[in-house]
Amino acid sequence: MNFKIFRELKSLRFEGITKRWLTNIVSVILAVLIIVFIIAVFSIKTYYYNSVESILNSGASTAAVSYFSTNLDSGTSLETSAAKFIETYSYKDKTTVWVIDDKSKVIASSNGFTYGESEMPDYSEAMSNKDGISRYVGKDNGSEKIMAVSRVIKDSNGANVGAVRVMTSIEEIDRQIFIILLVVFFVLVLIFIAIAASNLFFISSIVIPLKEITEKTKDISGGNLDVRIEKKYDDEIGKLSDSINSMAADIATADTMKNDFISTISHELRTPLTSIKGWGETLLFGLDRERDEVTNKGLQVIVNEAGRLEGFVEELLDFSRLQSGRMTLRLMKTDIFAELDETVFTFRERAMREGIEVRYSIPDFPAPANADPNRLKQVFMNILDNALKYSKMNTKIFVKAEFSEFNGKNAIKVSIADQGCGISKEDLPHVMEKFYKANVSVRGSGIGLAVTNEIINLHNGKLEIDSEENVGTLVTIYLPVDSAPTKQEIDMSEPKMDEVTDEDITLNTERR
Repeated sequence: MNFKIFRELKSLRFEGITKRWLTNIVSVILAVLIIVFIIAVFSIKTYYYNSVESILNSGASTAAVSYFSTNLDSGTSLETSAAKFIETYSYKDKTTVWVIDDKSKVIASSNGFTYGESEMPDYSEAMSNKDGISRYVGKDNGSEKIMAVSRVIKDSNGANVGAVRVMTSIEEIDRQIFIILLVVFFVLVLIFIAIAASNLFFISSIVIPLKEITEKTKDISGGNLDVRIEKKYDDEIGKLSDSINSMAADIATADTMKNDFISTISHELRTPLTSIKGWGETLLFGLDRERDEVTNKGLQVIVNEAGRLEGFVEELLDFSRLQSGRMTLRLMKTDIFAELDETVFTFRERAMREGIEVRYSIPDFPAPANADPNRLKQVFMNILDNALKYSKMNTKIFVKAEFSEFNGKNAIKVSIADQGCGISKEDLPHVMEKFYKANVSVRGSGIGLAVTNEIINLHNGKLEIDSEENVGTLVTIYLPVDSAPTKQEIDMSEPKMDEVTDEDITLNTERR
């Protein structure tokens, strides 16, 4: 197995499919192994203890008890019979045997020692049991762990006259059982690790390709249709990779056809629209001043609508350039504030006709930059046009330009705030997507902001949009400049046009 798989395994996170799979599998395996271990503990302990008990039962057998009963019947005392029994006892090397009278006194022992009264639970239980036999496992006088079997000796009348007690230490047996169970435990742990590792490798063969597929599909959904997924397995995941690659190829083909169609249609529409607008203006402002009012209004409508369609066609052309990566800048030394000033001056008259006041503040300094002046005007006009479209009569649009910093370099900051309907929180993240319209009741193609954002990105700047529903929208543009005046110079100067404060370009209800 190569190191790449280990690196991929290391990158696996305990979440999603990995978490569910491992949780379920590990739970089942762990439960099974615990059950196996418990059964092993019970079986091994039972086997060893039964083996020991079998030996003890051989010493305290029915034959041994019968030996004592026969001797008692023949008049031999229990003490004499016990001494002879101990001499002929066959399991002295494995066990210890006691002969106990009915007063719980040990009267004979196979190890040669004489004992007094001792605590013998098995003896007491055997003396009271009907079958006359009992087993005990526990400490011998609190010192050594033993197993003992006691069997009652009866006389010819069936009276209990004593018992044969056979004992052996099981501490060595317990140590053997512990070692065996420890080995079993480690074997089960190794089995668990092996199963868990094999499952991890199996999960990696599913999760890692799915993760890659997810990342590639995000790229595809983001517009990068050249992305393809490497087929690593000839299975369902491999078929999924083929399907997504095929889908991406089909989308790329359809997208190319769409862009070519839009580009072709836009170019085809531009020429007749230019002619319509040109001839409309010629007729409207020509020498014939004696036309009736209806004709003049009709010509004005033709000119205005042709101009609007011309703007829409230009947007489509920009969109086509944006999609195909052909949008370029004609860079030259440009005063960005001069372009903004000219755009606002042109826009202000239109806003006044619609009953909206434009308040404008700009430093009395140039903002030199290597930029495309026409594209910058397009940016400013698009944003101002949006502010106007979404504003009502008797409201204000605030435009404030100032020197700032962006990415640690000199820049200008242009803030354009309106008091319009605003954008909902759900729509705000999508407003710069192509063809997305937050408010379908307002005219527009939904291309303008996407093109505007691309132009600003090409200038190495940034576009930010903040909005609050029923309060307004604030658009902030950052554009790098070659140089900027010092703070002291700015403080000593007076801004051009109106005074626009920071409160004016803050989204709150009080600024209304």
